[in-house]
Amino acid sequence: MPIKNRFAELLPEITAWRQDLHAHPELMFDCHRTAGVVAEKLREFGCDEVVEGIGCTGVVGVIKGRSTASGRVLGLRADMDALPIHEATGVAYASKEAGKMHACGHDGHTAMLLGAAKYLAETRNFDGTVVVIFQPAEEGGGGGDVMCRDGLMTRFGIHEVYGMHNWPGVSEGTFAIRPGPFFAATDQFEIAVEGRGGHAAKPHQCIDTTLVTAHLVVALQSIVSRNADPTQEMVVSVTSFVTESQAFNVIPQHVTLRGTVRTLSEEMRALAETRIKSIVEHTAAAFGAQARVDYRPGYPVMVNAQAETDHAIRAATAVAGDCATAPLVMGGEDFAYMLNERPGAYILVGNGDTADVHHPRYNFNDAIIPAGCSFWVELAEQRLSAA
Repeated sequence: MPIKNRFAELLPEITAWRQDLHAHPELMFDCHRTAGVVAEKLREFGCDEVVEGIGCTGVVGVIKGRSTASGRVLGLRADMDALPIHEATGVAYASKEAGKMHACGHDGHTAMLLGAAKYLAETRNFDGTVVVIFQPAEEGGGGGDVMCRDGLMTRFGIHEVYGMHNWPGVSEGTFAIRPGPFFAATDQFEIAVEGRGGHAAKPHQCIDTTLVTAHLVVALQSIVSRNADPTQEMVVSVTSFVTESQAFNVIPQHVTLRGTVRTLSEEMRALAETRIKSIVEHTAAAFGAQARVDYRPGYPVMVNAQAETDHAIRAATAVAGDCATAPLVMGGEDFAYMLNERPGAYILVGNGDTADVHHPRYNFNDAIIPAGCSFWVELAEQRLSAA
Protein backbone atom coordinates (compact mmCIF):
# COMPACT_ATOMS: atom_id res chain seq x y z
CA MET A 1 0.00 0.00 0.00
CA PRO A 2 1.47 3.39 -0.96
CA ILE A 3 1.05 6.72 0.85
CA LYS A 4 -2.48 7.09 2.17
CA ASN A 5 -4.47 9.66 0.18
CA ARG A 6 -5.74 11.19 3.40
CA PHE A 7 -2.25 12.41 4.23
CA ALA A 8 -1.88 14.07 0.86
CA GLU A 9 -5.03 15.99 1.76
CA LEU A 10 -3.80 16.76 5.27
CA LEU A 11 -0.27 17.76 4.20
CA PRO A 12 -0.87 21.56 4.23
CA GLU A 13 -2.44 21.34 7.69
CA ILE A 14 0.26 19.10 9.17
CA THR A 15 2.96 21.26 7.56
CA ALA A 16 1.45 24.31 9.26
CA TRP A 17 1.63 22.53 12.62
CA ARG A 18 5.24 21.60 12.00
CA GLN A 19 6.29 25.09 10.96
CA ASP A 20 4.56 26.63 13.98
CA LEU A 21 6.49 24.26 16.25
CA HIS A 22 9.67 25.12 14.37
CA ALA A 23 9.16 28.83 15.00
CA HIS A 24 8.74 28.25 18.74
CA PRO A 25 11.46 25.80 19.83
CA GLU A 26 11.81 24.75 23.46
CA LEU A 27 14.69 22.99 25.20
CA MET A 28 14.89 19.89 27.34
CA PHE A 29 11.93 19.60 29.76
CA ASP A 30 10.84 23.21 29.16
CA CYS A 31 8.39 22.13 26.45
CA HIS A 32 5.33 23.77 27.95
CA ARG A 33 4.05 25.51 24.81
CA THR A 34 4.75 22.49 22.61
CA ALA A 35 3.08 20.12 25.05
CA GLY A 36 0.08 22.44 25.24
CA VAL A 37 -0.28 22.50 21.45
CA VAL A 38 0.01 18.70 21.29
CA ALA A 39 -2.55 18.13 24.06
CA GLU A 40 -5.00 20.57 22.52
CA LYS A 41 -4.84 18.87 19.13
CA LEU A 42 -5.18 15.38 20.61
CA ARG A 43 -8.36 16.52 22.34
CA GLU A 44 -9.62 18.08 19.10
CA PHE A 45 -9.00 14.76 17.33
CA GLY A 46 -11.25 12.99 19.85
CA CYS A 47 -8.68 10.85 21.63
CA ASP A 48 -10.27 8.75 24.34
CA GLU A 49 -7.82 10.05 26.92
CA VAL A 50 -5.20 12.81 26.92
CA VAL A 51 -2.75 12.95 29.82
CA GLU A 52 -0.27 15.76 30.36
CA GLY A 53 2.68 15.96 32.71
CA ILE A 54 4.05 12.45 32.23
CA GLY A 55 7.79 12.83 32.69
CA CYS A 56 7.45 16.56 33.49
CA THR A 57 6.08 17.88 30.18
CA GLY A 58 5.37 14.67 28.29
CA VAL A 59 1.96 14.13 26.71
CA VAL A 60 0.16 10.85 26.07
CA GLY A 61 -2.93 10.29 23.92
CA VAL A 62 -5.00 7.10 23.99
CA ILE A 63 -6.95 6.00 20.90
CA LYS A 64 -9.14 2.92 21.14
CA GLY A 65 -10.00 0.89 18.05
CA ARG A 66 -13.47 -0.11 16.88
CA SER A 67 -12.85 -3.13 19.04
CA THR A 68 -10.46 -3.65 21.94
CA ALA A 69 -11.15 -7.37 22.27
CA SER A 70 -7.55 -8.24 21.44
CA GLY A 71 -6.37 -6.38 24.55
CA ARG A 72 -3.22 -5.32 22.67
CA VAL A 73 -1.71 -1.88 23.26
CA LEU A 74 0.78 -0.31 20.86
CA GLY A 75 2.97 2.67 21.80
CA LEU A 76 4.17 5.18 19.18
CA ARG A 77 6.68 7.81 20.31
CA ALA A 78 7.86 11.21 19.02
CA ASP A 79 10.28 13.66 20.66
CA MET A 80 9.44 17.35 21.07
CA ASP A 81 12.53 19.28 22.23
CA ALA A 82 14.91 21.50 20.28
CA LEU A 83 18.63 22.32 20.55
CA PRO A 84 20.60 25.34 21.87
CA ILE A 85 21.72 26.37 18.36
CA HIS A 86 21.27 29.71 16.61
CA GLU A 87 19.31 29.05 13.41
CA ALA A 88 20.79 30.02 10.03
CA THR A 89 18.21 28.62 7.58
CA GLY A 90 16.62 31.92 6.57
CA VAL A 91 13.19 30.29 6.21
CA ALA A 92 10.08 32.37 6.79
CA TYR A 93 9.12 30.29 9.82
CA ALA A 94 12.61 30.36 11.40
CA SER A 95 12.99 30.22 15.16
CA LYS A 96 11.67 33.21 17.05
CA GLU A 97 13.75 32.21 20.09
CA ALA A 98 17.36 33.39 19.97
CA GLY A 99 19.82 30.57 20.45
CA LYS A 100 17.17 27.85 20.17
CA MET A 101 16.43 25.81 17.07
CA HIS A 102 14.73 22.63 15.92
CA ALA A 103 17.98 21.38 14.40
CA CYS A 104 17.20 17.68 14.72
CA GLY A 105 13.70 17.51 13.26
CA HIS A 106 11.77 16.85 16.45
CA ASP A 107 9.21 19.37 15.20
CA GLY A 108 8.68 17.07 12.21
CA HIS A 109 8.54 13.95 14.37
CA THR A 110 5.85 15.55 16.54
CA ALA A 111 3.87 16.75 13.53
CA MET A 112 3.95 13.33 11.82
CA LEU A 113 2.73 11.53 14.93
CA LEU A 114 0.00 14.15 15.38
CA GLY A 115 -1.06 13.54 11.77
CA ALA A 116 -1.19 9.80 12.39
CA ALA A 117 -3.17 10.35 15.60
CA LYS A 118 -5.72 12.44 13.74
CA TYR A 119 -6.20 9.70 11.13
CA LEU A 120 -6.37 6.87 13.68
CA ALA A 121 -8.91 8.78 15.78
CA GLU A 122 -11.03 9.32 12.65
CA THR A 123 -10.92 5.76 11.32
CA ARG A 124 -10.25 3.50 14.34
CA ASN A 125 -9.77 0.62 11.91
CA PHE A 126 -7.99 -1.64 14.36
CA ASP A 127 -8.61 -4.00 17.28
CA GLY A 128 -6.81 -2.75 20.35
CA THR A 129 -5.41 0.52 21.61
CA VAL A 130 -2.84 2.95 20.21
CA VAL A 131 -0.96 5.11 22.70
CA VAL A 132 0.75 8.12 21.13
CA ILE A 133 3.68 9.36 23.23
CA PHE A 134 5.15 12.87 22.94
CA GLN A 135 8.41 13.05 24.87
CA PRO A 136 10.46 16.04 26.07
CA ALA A 137 14.22 16.19 26.68
CA GLU A 138 15.63 13.70 24.20
CA GLU A 139 18.59 16.02 23.59
CA GLY A 140 20.61 15.13 26.65
CA GLY A 141 17.91 15.22 29.33
CA GLY A 142 16.88 11.58 29.27
CA GLY A 143 13.19 12.39 28.92
CA GLY A 144 12.48 8.84 27.80
CA ASP A 145 13.90 7.53 31.06
CA VAL A 146 11.93 10.07 33.09
CA MET A 147 8.66 9.15 31.34
CA CYS A 148 9.30 5.45 31.97
CA ARG A 149 10.10 6.09 35.64
CA ASP A 150 6.85 8.06 35.79
CA GLY A 151 4.99 4.84 34.96
CA LEU A 152 4.43 5.30 31.23
CA MET A 153 4.48 1.64 30.24
CA THR A 154 2.49 0.22 33.14
CA ARG A 155 -0.02 3.06 33.45
CA PHE A 156 -1.09 2.72 29.82
CA GLY A 157 -0.52 -1.02 29.55
CA ILE A 158 1.83 -0.74 26.57
CA HIS A 159 2.98 -4.08 25.14
CA GLU A 160 5.37 -2.89 22.41
CA VAL A 161 6.74 0.51 21.44
CA TYR A 162 8.12 2.14 18.29
CA GLY A 163 10.03 5.31 17.42
CA MET A 164 11.10 7.08 14.21
CA HIS A 165 13.79 9.61 13.25
CA ASN A 166 14.39 11.54 10.03
CA TRP A 167 17.72 10.91 8.28
CA PRO A 168 19.33 13.63 6.13
CA GLY A 169 21.25 12.58 3.04
CA VAL A 170 18.93 9.64 2.35
CA SER A 171 16.22 9.72 -0.33
CA GLU A 172 13.10 11.35 1.02
CA GLY A 173 10.34 9.05 2.19
CA THR A 174 12.47 5.88 2.15
CA PHE A 175 13.01 3.77 5.26
CA ALA A 176 15.92 1.96 6.93
CA ILE A 177 16.23 -0.12 10.08
CA ARG A 178 18.33 -2.87 11.65
CA PRO A 179 17.73 -5.41 14.44
CA GLY A 180 19.89 -5.58 17.55
CA PRO A 181 22.20 -2.77 18.71
CA PHE A 182 21.50 0.30 16.57
CA PHE A 183 22.41 3.58 18.36
CA ALA A 184 25.34 3.79 20.76
CA ALA A 185 25.58 4.26 24.50
CA THR A 186 26.80 7.81 25.14
CA ASP A 187 28.96 8.29 28.23
CA GLN A 188 30.99 11.33 29.22
CA PHE A 189 34.15 11.84 31.25
CA GLU A 190 35.90 14.74 32.94
CA ILE A 191 39.52 14.37 34.04
CA ALA A 192 40.99 16.80 36.57
CA VAL A 193 44.80 16.86 36.57
CA GLU A 194 46.76 18.55 39.36
CA GLY A 195 50.51 19.14 39.27
CA ARG A 196 52.75 21.92 40.52
CA GLY A 197 52.38 25.22 38.75
CA GLY A 198 55.13 27.72 38.23
CA HIS A 199 57.15 29.84 35.84
CA ALA A 200 57.57 28.45 32.33
CA ALA A 201 61.28 29.31 32.49
CA LYS A 202 61.70 26.89 35.43
CA PRO A 203 59.96 23.67 34.36
CA HIS A 204 62.28 21.59 36.55
CA GLN A 205 60.65 23.16 39.58
CA CYS A 206 57.18 22.26 38.34
CA ILE A 207 55.06 19.21 37.64
CA ASP A 208 53.85 20.22 34.21
CA THR A 209 50.12 19.50 33.94
CA THR A 210 50.02 20.36 30.24
CA LEU A 211 52.65 17.71 29.54
CA VAL A 212 50.78 15.15 31.65
CA THR A 213 47.50 15.96 29.96
CA ALA A 214 49.02 15.82 26.47
CA HIS A 215 50.23 12.29 27.24
CA LEU A 216 46.73 11.44 28.47
CA VAL A 217 45.12 12.59 25.22
CA VAL A 218 47.42 10.30 23.25
CA ALA A 219 47.20 7.39 25.68
CA LEU A 220 43.42 7.39 25.74
CA GLN A 221 43.42 6.64 22.00
CA SER A 222 45.08 3.30 22.79
CA ILE A 223 41.81 2.05 24.29
CA VAL A 224 40.23 1.73 20.86
CA SER A 225 43.39 0.74 18.99
CA ARG A 226 44.88 -1.70 21.51
CA ASN A 227 42.32 -2.70 24.16
CA ALA A 228 39.00 -3.02 22.33
CA ASP A 229 38.17 -6.03 20.16
CA PRO A 230 38.61 -4.68 16.61
CA THR A 231 35.32 -6.33 15.59
CA GLN A 232 33.48 -4.24 18.21
CA GLU A 233 32.55 -0.58 17.75
CA MET A 234 33.94 2.03 20.13
CA VAL A 235 34.76 5.74 19.94
CA VAL A 236 36.76 7.60 22.60
CA SER A 237 37.04 11.33 21.90
CA VAL A 238 38.71 14.03 23.97
CA THR A 239 36.81 17.18 23.08
CA SER A 240 38.02 19.80 25.56
CA PHE A 241 41.43 20.73 27.07
CA VAL A 242 41.12 23.59 29.57
CA THR A 243 43.89 25.16 31.66
CA GLU A 244 43.44 27.67 34.46
CA SER A 245 45.95 30.11 32.95
CA GLN A 246 45.99 31.98 29.67
CA ALA A 247 49.46 33.41 30.23
CA PHE A 248 52.34 32.49 27.91
CA ASN A 249 54.82 32.07 30.76
CA VAL A 250 52.84 30.10 33.34
CA ILE A 251 52.75 26.33 33.81
CA PRO A 252 49.25 25.78 35.24
CA GLN A 253 48.55 23.99 38.48
CA HIS A 254 45.36 22.42 37.12
CA VAL A 255 44.15 21.17 33.72
CA THR A 256 40.76 19.66 32.86
CA LEU A 257 40.01 17.26 30.02
CA ARG A 258 36.51 16.42 28.85
CA GLY A 259 35.31 13.89 26.33
CA THR A 260 32.85 11.22 25.29
CA VAL A 261 32.74 7.45 24.87
CA ARG A 262 30.46 5.71 22.37
CA THR A 263 29.93 1.95 22.47
CA LEU A 264 27.43 -0.61 21.16
CA SER A 265 27.68 -3.22 23.89
CA GLU A 266 27.72 -3.23 27.67
CA GLU A 267 31.00 -5.19 27.56
CA MET A 268 32.78 -2.49 25.57
CA ARG A 269 31.14 0.19 27.69
CA ALA A 270 32.55 -1.33 30.89
CA LEU A 271 35.96 -1.82 29.27
CA ALA A 272 36.17 1.84 28.25
CA GLU A 273 35.40 3.08 31.77
CA THR A 274 37.91 0.71 33.38
CA ARG A 275 40.71 1.56 30.94
CA ILE A 276 40.14 5.33 31.13
CA LYS A 277 40.43 5.28 34.91
CA SER A 278 43.53 3.08 34.86
CA ILE A 279 45.31 5.05 32.13
CA VAL A 280 44.62 8.37 33.85
CA GLU A 281 45.75 7.19 37.28
CA HIS A 282 48.99 5.59 36.13
CA THR A 283 49.97 8.18 33.52
CA ALA A 284 49.57 10.99 36.00
CA ALA A 285 51.53 9.06 38.63
CA ALA A 286 54.39 8.48 36.19
CA PHE A 287 54.90 12.25 36.00
CA GLY A 288 54.38 12.87 39.71
CA ALA A 289 50.95 14.43 39.18
CA GLN A 290 47.54 13.51 40.51
CA ALA A 291 44.39 12.98 38.43
CA ARG A 292 40.76 12.22 39.11
CA VAL A 293 38.20 10.83 36.63
CA ASP A 294 34.54 11.76 36.84
CA TYR A 295 32.90 9.15 34.58
CA ARG A 296 29.26 9.94 33.76
CA PRO A 297 27.13 7.19 32.23
CA GLY A 298 24.68 8.51 29.63
CA TYR A 299 22.08 6.90 27.42
CA PRO A 300 22.33 3.11 27.14
CA VAL A 301 22.76 1.22 23.87
CA MET A 302 19.52 1.33 21.87
CA VAL A 303 18.61 -2.22 20.86
CA ASN A 304 15.86 -3.11 18.38
CA ALA A 305 14.04 -6.37 19.09
CA GLN A 306 14.04 -8.79 16.16
CA ALA A 307 10.29 -9.47 15.96
CA GLU A 308 9.33 -5.81 16.28
CA THR A 309 11.97 -4.85 13.71
CA ASP A 310 10.32 -7.31 11.31
CA HIS A 311 6.93 -5.69 12.00
CA ALA A 312 8.39 -2.26 11.22
CA ILE A 313 9.96 -3.57 8.00
CA ARG A 314 6.60 -4.90 6.83
CA ALA A 315 4.90 -1.58 7.51
CA ALA A 316 7.68 0.45 5.85
CA THR A 317 7.70 -1.84 2.81
CA ALA A 318 3.92 -1.48 2.49
CA VAL A 319 4.33 2.31 2.40
CA ALA A 320 7.54 2.76 0.39
CA GLY A 321 7.94 -0.54 -1.47
CA ASP A 322 11.16 -1.42 0.35
CA CYS A 323 13.06 -0.99 3.62
CA ALA A 324 16.85 -0.81 3.62
CA THR A 325 19.30 -2.05 6.24
CA ALA A 326 20.41 0.96 8.26
CA PRO A 327 24.04 1.51 9.28
CA LEU A 328 25.16 1.38 12.88
CA VAL A 329 24.94 4.83 14.47
CA MET A 330 27.44 6.01 17.08
CA GLY A 331 25.14 8.83 18.13
CA GLY A 332 22.85 8.31 21.11
CA GLU A 333 19.06 8.08 21.38
CA ASP A 334 17.13 7.98 24.64
CA PHE A 335 14.39 5.87 23.07
CA ALA A 336 16.78 3.19 24.36
CA TYR A 337 15.13 3.54 27.78
CA MET A 338 11.72 2.70 26.34
CA LEU A 339 13.16 -0.29 24.48
CA ASN A 340 14.64 -1.48 27.78
CA GLU A 341 11.12 -1.43 29.21
CA ARG A 342 9.23 -3.03 26.32
CA PRO A 343 10.11 -4.81 23.06
CA GLY A 344 10.03 -2.49 20.09
CA ALA A 345 11.95 -0.93 17.24
CA TYR A 346 13.28 2.39 15.97
CA ILE A 347 13.23 3.22 12.27
CA LEU A 348 14.79 5.94 10.07
CA VAL A 349 12.93 7.85 7.36
CA GLY A 350 14.93 9.63 4.65
CA ASN A 351 14.86 13.44 4.86
CA GLY A 352 16.33 13.99 1.39
CA ASP A 353 19.30 16.15 0.45
CA THR A 354 19.35 18.46 3.47
CA ALA A 355 21.96 19.69 5.93
CA ASP A 356 22.78 17.18 8.64
CA VAL A 357 21.07 17.21 12.01
CA HIS A 358 22.50 19.49 14.71
CA HIS A 359 23.62 21.96 12.02
CA PRO A 360 22.36 25.58 12.02
CA ARG A 361 21.17 25.19 8.42
CA TYR A 362 19.30 21.92 8.99
CA ASN A 363 15.58 21.91 8.23
CA PHE A 364 13.04 19.11 8.40
CA ASN A 365 11.71 18.23 4.94
CA ASP A 366 7.93 18.65 4.97
CA ALA A 367 7.65 16.49 1.84
CA ILE A 368 8.29 13.37 3.95
CA ILE A 369 5.30 13.98 6.23
CA PRO A 370 2.89 11.74 4.25
CA ALA A 371 5.40 8.86 4.31
CA GLY A 372 5.99 9.18 8.05
CA CYS A 373 2.30 9.44 8.88
CA SER A 374 1.47 6.52 6.59
CA PHE A 375 4.11 4.37 8.29
CA TRP A 376 2.64 5.00 11.71
CA VAL A 377 -0.87 4.18 10.55
CA GLU A 378 0.18 1.11 8.58
CA LEU A 379 2.14 -0.20 11.56
CA ALA A 380 -0.80 0.32 13.91
CA GLU A 381 -3.32 -1.31 11.56
CA GLN A 382 -1.03 -4.26 10.86
CA ARG A 383 -0.13 -4.91 14.49
CA LEU A 384 -3.73 -4.43 15.65
CA SER A 385 -5.41 -6.10 12.72
CA ALA A 386 -9.17 -6.32 13.14
CA ALA A 387 -9.33 -9.31 10.80
